[in-house]
Amino acid sequence: MHLKCLGALILFGWISSSSVHAAAAAVRPNILWITSEDHGPHMGCYGDKFATTPNVDALAARGMIYTHVWSCAPVCAPSRTTLISGMYPTSTGSEHMRSLVPYPAGKQMFPQLLRETGYHCSNNSKEDYNLAKPGKVWDDSSKRAHWTNRAPGQPFFAVFNSERSHENRIRARPHQIVHDPAKVRVPTYHPDTPEVRRDWAQYYDIVSEADTDAGKILAQLDGEGLADDTIVFYYADHGSGMPRSKRWPYNSGLHVPLIVFIPEKFKDLRPSDYRPGGKSDRLVSFVDFAPTMLSLAGVKPPDWMQGHAFLGKFIGPPPSFLHGFRGRMDERFDLVRSVTDGRYVYVHNYMPHLIYGQRIDYLFETPTTRVWKQLHDEGRLSPAQDRFWNPKPPEELYDLQSDPDEVNNLASSRGHQKIKARLRNAQMEHALRTRDVGFIPEGERLSRAQGGSPFDLGRDRDRYRISRVFRLAELASMLNPDALPALKKAMTHDDSAVRYWGTLGVLMRGRIGVESARPELRTALRDSVPEVRITAAQALGEFGSDADLKDVLPLLVALADWGKQNVFTTMAALNSLDALGTKAATMTDSIKGLPIKGEVPDERYSSYAPNLVRSVLSRFKKPMPETARP
Repeated sequence: MHLKCLGALILFGWISSSSVHAAAAAVRPNILWITSEDHGPHMGCYGDKFATTPNVDALAARGMIYTHVWSCAPVCAPSRTTLISGMYPTSTGSEHMRSLVPYPAGKQMFPQLLRETGYHCSNNSKEDYNLAKPGKVWDDSSKRAHWTNRAPGQPFFAVFNSERSHENRIRARPHQIVHDPAKVRVPTYHPDTPEVRRDWAQYYDIVSEADTDAGKILAQLDGEGLADDTIVFYYADHGSGMPRSKRWPYNSGLHVPLIVFIPEKFKDLRPSDYRPGGKSDRLVSFVDFAPTMLSLAGVKPPDWMQGHAFLGKFIGPPPSFLHGFRGRMDERFDLVRSVTDGRYVYVHNYMPHLIYGQRIDYLFETPTTRVWKQLHDEGRLSPAQDRFWNPKPPEELYDLQSDPDEVNNLASSRGHQKIKARLRNAQMEHALRTRDVGFIPEGERLSRAQGGSPFDLGRDRDRYRISRVFRLAELASMLNPDALPALKKAMTHDDSAVRYWGTLGVLMRGRIGVESARPELRTALRDSVPEVRITAAQALGEFGSDADLKDVLPLLVALADWGKQNVFTTMAALNSLDALGTKAATMTDSIKGLPIKGEVPDERYSSYAPNLVRSVLSRFKKPMPETARP
């Protein structure tokens, strides 16, 4: 064939191929996320007549509402980590608020996969991930990020996040109240005071402000003629920013609004129950969002993603349960797992000796928190309101149909044992299937990972034998006194995580546990793992003899020395000193001399130890010196 003819054919073929790819790109939907912060489904389209949300209500009238959506985490960083990865933070070791750990080897954040298919991905602008980014994730992630920056004809995935409904806006003053505090419905768990009513009214005001932001983005989309080419999501990053919702894995902390609009042009990407202005009862979790975005783009989600697409070409089966969690919240440790089937919520408190309302500096900036705690101290709360300031039961069960405020615990109800067992089994199976690494103390977990990701540690059956660790956590947390022999035996196990749960189980049982296991606790003071030593020291300090207290206080102060210990050991020791309260007052001068700066894996951890030092010293009713203030 003549070279000119051959060249023409090659050129024609290249042009034809390019045209095919361009055409394929042209028919792919744009995807727009409009997100807001710290609010539940307190919106008109969800039937809340007190709310003022005309823009999202109008979107819902064109699209579809999802009635059962959980954010997995009741606070922003781990919930956003769930969204971006398509994996449970309890599985990737990123469940703590806040933290930063390596990304699982060989895996990507979902915008990276969209970008590989030709999408322009922009984020305006909050990230706040607890997982380190595995390379370049966004084409642009900044206040300038916008779909208008894409190449001509390029499909886009764009995120716009409103911060106007964030928790800190509830307490911002001055603020001109719009919603009438007198007309607020105060939840059963909150005291009915002017401060609480004011905060709830202001909460509704700022949800309206987030709605206004959503309206501006939607108007711009429509003004540019893109509405018929764009799938739109509106959702919040977790439940209400009010106390006991935010930071707590009840339905009130996890239930979020989700409205999805899919234009007629892309009706083949709609699920079978999609109806404009309709509702879907499908259970949806934030872990499902990443595979759903890929499915909408025509990309089969990778098998390592733990969620399932609920829209697009690769819709998966609807789940029977949604799962939530609570880990460390800033400077305070905890471990809670929850599950719902849409009606009932089951909660397992693996550290029931800790109160719900642990002192977290940021939480106490909200007027509701302060007046609530004051009324507790004065003995002026109802039983439902007072629970927040007391230790937790091992298990909780709530019927959202009859008890939407989740205050009537049915865990001991004879008529609900089958329901509790079904949900409890679902929670246990989920922890084992996803290889929940939260049952290894945070510092020990990173030490075992040896610079790798906690996710990959969790899948190494030699380094993490989850069945025996999880079994001990279950045994320890249920508070059965008959478990003491098994717990004492666990304190000598070759697995440090088993020893930790054995020691913690003894501490949870208070004086009875310590009197039964005093020799084992004294031995544990010399354990190779700091978290075991600290737990044993706290147990002996709280419930042992004066001689025990005299021995453990110097040990705890030494382990709280950030100049010699890592930040995780320092935090654990300071939490234990705080738990001892005035019993640690003899160490006041030593605690005042503790360094308030030290090495951290990331700046996210830098404020926690100073906050704890201040809290410990406040127990002695002596002010923290200026040199020790963060």
